[in-house]
Amino acid sequence: MSFEMPQGLRQRVNAWLAGHEHGSQREAARELSAQYAAGRASSSIDLAPYLTARLPATYAAVASVLAEVAQLKIDFAPQSALDIGAGPGTASFAAQEQWQSLKHFTLLESDARFVALAQSLAQDLPNLEILHQRLQQLDCRAELVMAAYVLVELPEAEAAPSALKLWQACTETLILVEPGTPQGFARLRAARSALLGQGAHLIGPCTHEKTCPMAGHDWCHFKARLARSREHMHAKGASVPFEDEAYSWVAFSRSKTVWPAARVIAPVEKTKAGLTLSLCTETGLTQTTIARRVKPAYNAARHIKWGDAFMPLDDK
Repeated sequence: MSFEMPQGLRQRVNAWLAGHEHGSQREAARELSAQYAAGRASSSIDLAPYLTARLPATYAAVASVLAEVAQLKIDFAPQSALDIGAGPGTASFAAQEQWQSLKHFTLLESDARFVALAQSLAQDLPNLEILHQRLQQLDCRAELVMAAYVLVELPEAEAAPSALKLWQACTETLILVEPGTPQGFARLRAARSALLGQGAHLIGPCTHEKTCPMAGHDWCHFKARLARSREHMHAKGASVPFEDEAYSWVAFSRSKTVWPAARVIAPVEKTKAGLTLSLCTETGLTQTTIARRVKPAYNAARHIKWGDAFMPLDDK
């Protein structure tokens, strides 16, 4: 599935870009992607290439996570959202599309430039409050708390205490999204361990609350596909009309969630003989092969993709 920014947001982005001078974005976009991959602070980000190249990718990653959370918590209908390290409001835009029940948005952002940008772009968010504050100053609460691409800017040792502070602000669901890199995942794993120690309940992507089985040089990550605009392609110097944004995520709830039996944690291997799936299950990491000749199981799994929840069928 491809996750695209809503039309109204695209129009406001284009209007902002038209009203602000900016030169060639290709080199700036390349450097910006390197900054995100390395987890460097956002204070030096050039806003024009950010809006052209990074906002669509970040939106796609967050929107894909929110869609998965909504499937796992089908009765969740939050009325208030708190967006930490909000930037221009990316996670809030995605949440507004996912949950029509939301009636109040609070954006917390420490960079004055992004605060001003959010004031220009987030005008459609109902009952909007934008706080020019750092995470350490957080003193409000909401049913839905989101932090996207935030922990990776902190030293790894600060990931767990920062996640605990976010959990204190959350009355129901906390969603953390980071770049799909070893650094991003390391911070989510630290947050996962700390929050489970405080009685939080996992929503996903995990299929259990045991110790994370990822070890060594492996890390849990997924990819969200987004269509590139003409400006996006030019900024990236790209010839392919789409991009895959790698991300990692973890979500928690104040109430228990029913987990799927397994989750696909790598691209599906398709051969003439069948499908091979790499899975995370309650018993650890495993692989399963579904033969093409086993029609019911194969037909049920043939459209499954990396990142999907998976319920194995009897292959007899």
